[in-house]
Amino acid sequence: MDFDLTPSEREFQAEARAWLKANVPREEESDGEGLAAGIERRRAWQRKLYDAGYLGLAWPKEYGGRSATLIEQMIFNNEAILARAPDPVNVIGLGMGGPVVIAHGTEEQKARYLKPLLTADEIWCQGFSEPNAGSDLSALQTRAEDRGDHYLVNGQKVWTSLAHVAKWCMLVTRERKEANPREGLTYLLVDMESPGVEVRPLHQITGDPEFNEVFFHDVKVPKSQIIGQPGHGWEVAITTLMHERGTLGLALATRAQITSGELLEHARRLGRSRERLVRQRLAQHWIEAKTIQLNGYRAITATMRTGVPGPEGSFLKLAWSELNQRMAETAVDLMGPMGQVENGGGWQYAFLRSRGNTIEAGTSEILRNILAERVLGLPRSR
Repeated sequence: MDFDLTPSEREFQAEARAWLKANVPREEESDGEGLAAGIERRRAWQRKLYDAGYLGLAWPKEYGGRSATLIEQMIFNNEAILARAPDPVNVIGLGMGGPVVIAHGTEEQKARYLKPLLTADEIWCQGFSEPNAGSDLSALQTRAEDRGDHYLVNGQKVWTSLAHVAKWCMLVTRERKEANPREGLTYLLVDMESPGVEVRPLHQITGDPEFNEVFFHDVKVPKSQIIGQPGHGWEVAITTLMHERGTLGLALATRAQITSGELLEHARRLGRSRERLVRQRLAQHWIEAKTIQLNGYRAITATMRTGVPGPEGSFLKLAWSELNQRMAETAVDLMGPMGQVENGGGWQYAFLRSRGNTIEAGTSEILRNILAERVLGLPRSR
């Protein structure tokens, strides 16, 4: 990969950097802000990004994007992270929902769903994981019963981020049983305001109800809300996951670099940056963060060749999730006994939140299987 930006890419980078410098909200999030206020703050930020033309950059213009290159999308994402910009509220819709509708949706669905997704008028969530099928998507049990012009959906999903504020849920259901469990699945868009949808918050170790359980009791879903073909939902689900790990992975690669730098400053403030063992740990974290970044460049190069994210994105998510846990552990360790009772610049919260990194968006075990089978070509483990 050529690491030098072209003149037009440098111009775009300068434009994005200047806009972010002038527009990123500077008010600090207060500890007592509450989840609802935080959601509205991020919704307002997303609308501002949309009005400025910085959302869906690589999407076709006819669907609300700018038909920009993936490199330009990566440049803006990196600049936003470096500027400490808030995340748009509709990260699931932007990173997965929109690309899936563009790839598999009808023209009517594209016209209906894409603009309100970009403007944050409608937030999306992802209904994949289930209590008995968290890591094996093909073992899901949520049923979609064909009732002529609609499906009747019954079942339960779990770990559903933003379900409490979402308008639409990307729901993978089982329409019929097949010998191959990956067959007979149907991918639906479900209106979360439909009768029979029940959302229950799950409080994490941090105290935040970030995730949810979602129950479906005889929920009617019109067949106009099928994405792809009935019974062929596995292909659509895989597209979703590839975009999830590909889009997420590139952002995480930049975040790893920033976190390693913040950790070094943390060690300096505590007066521990000159200790030999501490220096070794900090250097190791920096090396691993740089490795993730370089592999991120490799992943985007492959995506530019093929047009779709590949399984390489699984490496980025796997490597970042485990590195982020180690960096948070190092930060708390550096504080000594006070790390158990003081937040210390947010590191205690980061330590607790990082416990979920190796579970969400695919467990480390599942990601290792994907890399072994689809990237390295090793035989299946079962």
